[in-house]
Amino acid sequence: MFCEKGNALLRATGLSKSFNGVPAVASVDLDLDIGESVGVIGPNGAGKSTLLGLLVGSLKADEGRLIMEGRDLTRMAVHRRVSAGIARAAQIPQTFGRLTVAENLRLPAVFGAGLHGAEAERWVEEVLEMCGLAELAGTDAEHLGLLSRKRLELAKAVAARPKVLLLDEVGAGLTEPEIEQIMELVRKLRDGRAVMWVEHIPFALRGVCERLVVMDKGAKILDGPFEEVWADPDLQAIYMGVPDDEVA
Repeated sequence: MFCEKGNALLRATGLSKSFNGVPAVASVDLDLDIGESVGVIGPNGAGKSTLLGLLVGSLKADEGRLIMEGRDLTRMAVHRRVSAGIARAAQIPQTFGRLTVAENLRLPAVFGAGLHGAEAERWVEEVLEMCGLAELAGTDAEHLGLLSRKRLELAKAVAARPKVLLLDEVGAGLTEPEIEQIMELVRKLRDGRAVMWVEHIPFALRGVCERLVVMDKGAKILDGPFEEVWADPDLQAIYMGVPDDEVA
């Protein structure tokens, strides 16, 4: 199954990456469009995180190309891809503990989005409100609980004003009610941008994403409307017949 696209915002073609001769991502094609939320799921070792690394630029592809709005990003470094409009929120929040929440956001607003002065301050205030962090703006990040640190990690990515927002297991370690709060936030964040969410929590993806990509052994196995892919026998085979509500 392959999800056919027209002129995508971001298009990856034939992305491949091997480690010590072992393929981690094998000739993956992927399109992302503004306004769509795409979930990515697969067993441990399927190549999901490696694919994210290839998209954000923390890993260099052995083969393939990455094109965004007609611009070739394939050989660009991470910071240049952020400026081009790609940002990632990590599974383990990468925050500056001794900086306040607001100060953590000023950095990507300035160095990612290229904003300065009053414009940067207005944008930081908007992101704080958007991500439910306004009341914590003056709190040092090291004093935040896990849920707030996850919100801050998402807010940092958003502060760079990305057109493509990549989420790497941002629900990991949270309780179910906390995950539902993150789901609500991600729904807000997809307006005006493309969101790709790699996650091991199916109910989170199901509640946010209209499209689902399944990876296994480095390859993209399925790609299409969420419910259609979720019901596909190939997905159930990958998880060895585990019932829907137990897939992780």
